[in-house]
Amino acid sequence: MRGSGSEIGMSTRQDLWIKSYIGIGSNLGDRRKNIDMALEYLKKNKGIVVEKVSTLYETLPVGGPPHQGKFLNGAIEIRTTLSPGSLLKSLQGIEKSLGRVLDEGLSHWGPRTIDLDILFYGNLVINEEVLAIPHPLMHTRDFVLKPLCDIAPEMVHPVLKKSVRKLARSLP
Repeated sequence: MRGSGSEIGMSTRQDLWIKSYIGIGSNLGDRRKNIDMALEYLKKNKGIVVEKVSTLYETLPVGGPPHQGKFLNGAIEIRTTLSPGSLLKSLQGIEKSLGRVLDEGLSHWGPRTIDLDILFYGNLVINEEVLAIPHPLMHTRDFVLKPLCDIAPEMVHPVLKKSVRKLARSLP
């Protein structure tokens, strides 16, 4: 009987895992190393399992101050038991550990050692001051949609009701 209790416990725990997608980027320092280190931090989090990582794409910065370096951007598929707020705090902790400084006096889109954004959290829709899911600008950004197409082309945006592939194809 003991074995069946463990199996039931395992089954229940599996039900708590939510498939989520994270955008990742860096344009300061050793960009590839920054991304690799962020992935290692994610893998060490007991509430996160990294499932897939897209190709990394070099892109020009969008918005922000002039003369920034190019970004390396990608997307990550994870499974998580963390709530959306806890996942956000975990990502912000990784950014801080890797030297990202959020300065209210600087542009929101300024240079950064690492940037981690929740793109999707299952099919959840959240519109709060500190957290918006799906990411509110992702459908307008090739540097988000292209890597996301590598790992989740058929993922449907829960608000726009279009697949990631269709959103990417609709960009100019």
